[in-house]
Amino acid sequence: MKAVWNGKVVAESDDTVVVEGNHYFPLSSLNKSYIEPSATTSICPWKGTAEYYNLKIDGRENRDAVWYYAEPKEAAAQIRGRVAFWKGVEVTP
Repeated sequence: MKAVWNGKVVAESDDTVVVEGNHYFPLSSLNKSYIEPSATTSICPWKGTAEYYNLKIDGRENRDAVWYYAEPKEAAAQIRGRVAFWKGVEVTP
């Protein structure tokens, strides 16, 4: 699977976990040169507190386009150490 935004591959892996229709990529597959931390958080009742990264590529910014659960609840333990995408990031095989 590939996650692409602004013409660049943000993450690529054959090892994704699908939860609620979203592919969670291993954190190690994320191109860290394209991200910066965000102060945004949100809460999922069964997964826990989501934290976010902004994407910055070629002068363009996509705020909070990457999310992850640093300490997921037990029911979502399979997404620990993984990131997912939205806000126009294309996830394709």
